[in-house]
Amino acid sequence: MLNKVIIMGRLVKDPELRRTQSGTAVTSFRIAVDRDFKSQDGSKQADFFDVVAWRNTAEFVSKYFTKGRMAVVEGRLQTRDWTDREGGKRVATEIVADNIYFGDSKRDGAGEYGGAPGYNSAPSYSAPMGGGRGAAAPMDSHSDFAEIGEEDGELPF
Repeated sequence: MLNKVIIMGRLVKDPELRRTQSGTAVTSFRIAVDRDFKSQDGSKQADFFDVVAWRNTAEFVSKYFTKGRMAVVEGRLQTRDWTDREGGKRVATEIVADNIYFGDSKRDGAGEYGGAPGYNSAPSYSAPMGGGRGAAAPMDSHSDFAEIGEEDGELPF
């Protein structure tokens, strides 16, 4: 079975660190994730997800994340059933975070690197140099791939 979720969005409010009776750190927060499209009237839409983090991850989130901060959450979906005070059955679906990463650079004006040693910016992906070339473009000398000739028109495998 596979239960894996990765989302990126902004915290709706500051996370608050709590502890269970046994002393285990836990924090829950809500994250707003923009949809990739706009509504018919041109306004942006967002989905809001509840996230729960435990132990070291909870302490990390409560220490370094605040309202409006972009976060990348990696975890799993979980549902909980409970009975409310009026006796009604309730169900909550939430993301239990395994890892949480910065989705943006620090925004408090602490300098180019966010004020932390070795912290450059949010993790990012850059396409290899020369990415997006057509198949017939010559390969550069630093590439691990070589162009295949078309001697007899047969595939090499």
